[in-house]
Amino acid sequence: MKNIVVLVSGGGTNLQALIDAQNRGEIVGGKISCVIASNDKAYALERAKQNGIATKIIRKKDFESQEEYDNSLIALLHEVEADLVVLAGFMTIIGESVSREFENRIINIHPSLIPSFCGVGCFGLHVHEKALDRGVKLTGATVHFVNEICDGGPIILQKAVEVLPDDTSESLQRRVMEQAEWKILPQAVSLFCQDRLKVENNKVIITEDNT
Repeated sequence: MKNIVVLVSGGGTNLQALIDAQNRGEIVGGKISCVIASNDKAYALERAKQNGIATKIIRKKDFESQEEYDNSLIALLHEVEADLVVLAGFMTIIGESVSREFENRIINIHPSLIPSFCGVGCFGLHVHEKALDRGVKLTGATVHFVNEICDGGPIILQKAVEVLPDDTSESLQRRVMEQAEWKILPQAVSLFCQDRLKVENNKVIITEDNT
């Protein structure tokens, strides 16, 4: 049984999607063992406590440098014996040393179909504003492994969502979460915990279920 550690910053809607999927028995071979927040006011911490999940807090402002923060985060992830690290609305930049230490063991959910509307500065409502400004007819969400390039790691799963003529960035954000993010994030976590994700040449191969 793999230990899943979820990193959060805010309300924790993607964390809740993972908890709900776990409670339905949809995450095979793993269990959410700890939630780590970047601030002590994150409602995600309350979601974790309501479900009996251990919590930790690590605030970047408590460290003098990115290197100190990264080293402390690495130590904390080892302390809680993380097999898989899930960035679920985690708004703090993590350095290359973290992604190297946990190579192909950190996954992130991004609210667009990468490589569209991604990279530095593309987060939250900004992503959906860019999609609407560009006039795309389809957007969606992507789960990918994290590497040293912002939103540049190997893609695990993607799901498309239709853009409607009267969409606002808020309505589009909500629908992308409901129709894509909350579905493919638990799926990707379960695939990882079943050892069904293989990375070759920056591409993810999903292997067959041998059970």
